[in-house]
Amino acid sequence: MTYDAHGTGLLLVDPYNDFLSEGGQIWPRVKAVAEQRQVLGNLLKIVVAARAAGIQIFVVPHHRSAPGDYHGWQQRTPLQAVCAEFQTFAKDGWGGQWHPDFEPGANDIVVMEHWGSSGFANTDLDMRLKQLGIRRLVLIGMMANTCIEATGRHASEIGYDVTLVTDATAAFSQEAMHASHEINGPTYANAILTTQQLLAAFAPRATASA
Repeated sequence: MTYDAHGTGLLLVDPYNDFLSEGGQIWPRVKAVAEQRQVLGNLLKIVVAARAAGIQIFVVPHHRSAPGDYHGWQQRTPLQAVCAEFQTFAKDGWGGQWHPDFEPGANDIVVMEHWGSSGFANTDLDMRLKQLGIRRLVLIGMMANTCIEATGRHASEIGYDVTLVTDATAAFSQEAMHASHEINGPTYANAILTTQQLLAAFAPRATASA
């Protein structure tokens, strides 16, 4: 498995303060898993390596909450109801800002915000990928059993090659991580790697361009 600069896209999903920073709304629930797997350090390693290798980074953000977002809606998912109640990833708040280590770079592409869990549903992600000739996707970010899985499944259904990275994501429990990578992941992902394995696949190009 190799990851060339012309056909690969790195999807960095939901790198918000609420997920990844001390003081974030969701951080206390993912902290144990994230720290055990060294997620913050691994995310940064992958982002740096992808830029060095010339791999296009796509920031895939969840909808940022604002009061009244769901007024009049006939159906909300349980996650949308929670986001509405607690104003998770608040549009004008600190929780909805990027974690300082993952501010989009000048050449990164920030796609439209997704309202549910899939980064493809009702966004421009598919169009942006196709316009650049990208067919292989590496998914990192938050969370393993929600937005990462929904985005990865959606990508697989519409013809993309999907790679998951077991220690560049987190969830509320080790059980959820196990289900995401050991049970569900193999049904749609073409590769399930560690950060070290992924970086080794980036390494030849990154070294040559250094």
